[in-house]
Amino acid sequence: MKEKLTLMIPGPTPVPERVLKALGKHPIGHRSPEFQEIVKSTTNLLKWLHQTKGDVLTITGSGTAAMEAGIINTLSKGDKVICGENGKFGERWVKVAKAYGLNVTTVKAPWGDPLDPESFKRILNEEKDIRAVIITHSETSTGVINNLEEISRAVKSHQNTIMIADCVTSIGSSNVPMDKWGIDVIASGSQKGYMMPPGLSFVAMSQKAWEANERSNLPKFYLDLLSYKKAADKNSNPYTPGVNLYFALEETLKLMKEEGLDSIFKRHNKHMKATQEAMNSMGLTLFAKKGYGSPSITSVVANNNLNAEEIRKYIKNKFDILIAGGQDHLKGKIFRIGHLGFINDRDILTAVAAIEAAIEHMGASKKPLGTGVSTAVKILLEKD
Repeated sequence: MKEKLTLMIPGPTPVPERVLKALGKHPIGHRSPEFQEIVKSTTNLLKWLHQTKGDVLTITGSGTAAMEAGIINTLSKGDKVICGENGKFGERWVKVAKAYGLNVTTVKAPWGDPLDPESFKRILNEEKDIRAVIITHSETSTGVINNLEEISRAVKSHQNTIMIADCVTSIGSSNVPMDKWGIDVIASGSQKGYMMPPGLSFVAMSQKAWEANERSNLPKFYLDLLSYKKAADKNSNPYTPGVNLYFALEETLKLMKEEGLDSIFKRHNKHMKATQEAMNSMGLTLFAKKGYGSPSITSVVANNNLNAEEIRKYIKNKFDILIAGGQDHLKGKIFRIGHLGFINDRDILTAVAAIEAAIEHMGASKKPLGTGVSTAVKILLEKD
């Protein structure tokens, strides 16, 4: 049977039926009182999700649009910034910063390793005119989660420096208390932990970020966040938004509120642990450094003379399950299992079983068939 594709990638992620139904409603006017109520509702729920009293603005665009908006609305040409780079998306923010004429100092770590907070602290203490620190929280390309809390704490002690974080694959799966950690800008996208299709992105701004906005002179029009704030204060949007995506957003945020933040985080952590330990029990090696695996995605080295692309192809053709491959120099060397958003225990067991079947089919099994599934089951049955 075909057309029953299961997404186990870091995005887009599966969408709940309630959200799909909301998406299919007849559009309404985006200047109508009915739509203003939806904007009001979603804005309040977004603040709850981000654990902030500040502004959370919705843009019709991708997560990259949200990150670019966060950068160009708080910085000026020539400003000194520190960019963390330990994967594909860290590289992207270096490129964006340089494209806008920012003076970039890069803190690097090998792909698979986390960024070292001490490196950021050292530069911040040596150079007093750093305007921003820009990092990716959950680095999708490697399955590594960076220590955003500690890096943000270091930034917080510098009055003229702001913390800008790409939380595209961590909001909705990891605990990111914006106000408590002192993060100034958080960017995220709808097709990840939000459990809805691509098309909306979100920028959360602290008061410190708005103060930086007053100094910013980088060019902006569609992504001018001040226009979004003025509109949001009136429960509106400065431009024509994705109306039906707002319907989906309201429904998915309600679903998340019903589950509760603590339950969401526990579910993702359990799925991460089950996936990681299942892979280890099968004799496979995790790519992310131990202790720094992301609750959103597990990256696995295709050792034992395996080819990651052949594993992916077999699983897709045989079981209609899509897992992600490696990027750039990691293509064919790792595969990535997404477990964020609308994922349950059955999805984890199915993915683990499919990977075991693929390795068995290739004659590369080092452990008895069922070892991975058995390991995952034991973890999934553990009481919280």
